[in-house]
Amino acid sequence: MTNLPMTQTLPDEADTAALAHRIAPILRPGDVLLLSGEIGAGKSAFSRALIRARLGRMEDVPSPTFTLVQTYEAPDGDIWHCDLYRLTHADEVFELGLDEAFTHAICLIEWPDRLGDDAPRNALSLSFSAGETAHQVAIDGSNHWATRLQAVL
Repeated sequence: MTNLPMTQTLPDEADTAALAHRIAPILRPGDVLLLSGEIGAGKSAFSRALIRARLGRMEDVPSPTFTLVQTYEAPDGDIWHCDLYRLTHADEVFELGLDEAFTHAICLIEWPDRLGDDAPRNALSLSFSAGETAHQVAIDGSNHWATRLQAVL
């Protein structure tokens, strides 16, 4: 079993994309990834690569900074890419329909601190940070995630 929490170094955007491509195949509807980190730390690059890997094609994947949510139809279920940066209160999450999406879609949540206590307990947390020469990601989740990630990390 993969030991969580763990940290991986991501020297460039290609390494961030490679991580997303390794994680993408093990995801299924109802999975939530909480992507935290400062602006420019790699959250959107990871999300873009993961969505393209799940869809199996090159797709325009804009940042949902202004729309808050972008949805993508995949053969095995929808993908919701959410940027909660502009939310000011956790109650606004319910107006977006995220509570329902948490049960039937793969959800990628940037700025998950905006969820407050409503973050799903079974989510996989990826905390991105930008260093001088490389980015890093700290990965944490339950034993359920440790078992699933074992084959890909």
